[in-house]
Amino acid sequence: MIKALIFDFGRVISAWKPPELFRAYERDLGLAPDTINAIMFDSPHWHRALVGELSMDQYWQAVGPALNLRTAAEIENFQKRYYEAERINEAVRELLHVYHGRLMLALLSNHPPGLRGWLVEWEIDSLFDVIICSAEVGRAKPDPRIYRLTLERLGVRAAEAIFIDDTAGHVAAARAVGMHGLVFTGAAELETDISSLLDTYGQIATISYRARVDDGVGAVKT
Repeated sequence: MIKALIFDFGRVISAWKPPELFRAYERDLGLAPDTINAIMFDSPHWHRALVGELSMDQYWQAVGPALNLRTAAEIENFQKRYYEAERINEAVRELLHVYHGRLMLALLSNHPPGLRGWLVEWEIDSLFDVIICSAEVGRAKPDPRIYRLTLERLGVRAAEAIFIDDTAGHVAAARAVGMHGLVFTGAAELETDISSLLDTYGQIATISYRARVDDGVGAVKT
């Protein structure tokens, strides 16, 4: 029986940024083509931010010089430009509303501090029964402990949850702890794949459950 859907955030709930946007960043910053993602997201500073060891201000200060951002004002201006381009995937927002109330919904994201701000801004925070942000719990996917923590706070067994992520390795790690796993390629495909799993394994008809990352584990089901 399927009781819960667990969503990734980046490039699943948040929309993909087009490559030409990153090429524009590189041109304006004087960077070599196809280097900005590695500078920003393959750095040890990013990985420390993901597990809460750096604040976002500390992260930007650390990575700024590699982006040719040499002053606080330059860093602030680029941050503003970068974040203004963030958009929600509207088709996935619709799916969240479709499944809200039918199944428990959780968010499990490798994300630095600030994730909840996006959920509030996009008015989807209330759709999730459980929110697990790597920076808040000090561990990140594909660490099996973060998947088990999500299941624990949902109050479900691994076989009762479907995990959705755009990164195949993160989906493989979820399957390794016993979850059903779907690699996200688009909202239409996701809806089809979820429906197929629900048809195969069934679902709980009605669930009333609310939890937050700082709450206890207990759940009330009706």
